[in-house]
Amino acid sequence: MNIILLGPPGAGKGTQAHKLVEQRGMVQLSTGDMLRAAVAAGTPVGLLAKAVMDAGDLVSDEIVNDILSDRLDQDDVRRGFILDGYPRTAAQAEALERLLAAKGMTLDHVIQLIVDEEALVDRISGRFSCASCGTGYHDRYKLPKVEGVCDVCGSTEFKRRPDDNAQTVRNRLAEYHAKTAPILPYYEAKGLVRSVDGMAPIDEVEQAIAAILDGSPPLD
Repeated sequence: MNIILLGPPGAGKGTQAHKLVEQRGMVQLSTGDMLRAAVAAGTPVGLLAKAVMDAGDLVSDEIVNDILSDRLDQDDVRRGFILDGYPRTAAQAEALERLLAAKGMTLDHVIQLIVDEEALVDRISGRFSCASCGTGYHDRYKLPKVEGVCDVCGSTEFKRRPDDNAQTVRNRLAEYHAKTAPILPYYEAKGLVRSVDGMAPIDEVEQAIAAILDGSPPLD
């Protein structure tokens, strides 16, 4: 099963992707992670990307597509993948379709997490994570069971993203609507989009996504 998780920053894509990786053996494909891995491994396209970044330029869609192509050739992807943060534009969506077709792969679903944006600002502004293992927490919705101690690894060090403040979040939402949301019509025309209430409790979102993947999607 190959899917795209789509939704604005803070909608819960990372949380749900992590659950799919754990429970279904799917592979999460983040363009940022793939780019860093390719650079670290010194692959031909990784070296090209490094040269572009060292020059202070943005990595082109062509380079990103080449890095994704290399990653899709690895054996673990056969268990299914989750695309996170890509595609962001209609041009990238079209390039992805050509890439998958060339490899005999298909995209099964585009799962859109629907959110209340003001509530989302509150959700993002209060989040923090374990500095050691990355487990996420929130000032109001998910505090560690023992104050100051990570539930997962026991670390007492936590961190917050400096851009997790209300104004920055609103700016990121505006950018999402301007640049990424327009790919929805592209996938809606192909009948691939399924919508899930991203404001529901995490377990309910998980169950709704599972229903889609298992062939009994909820009503949009």
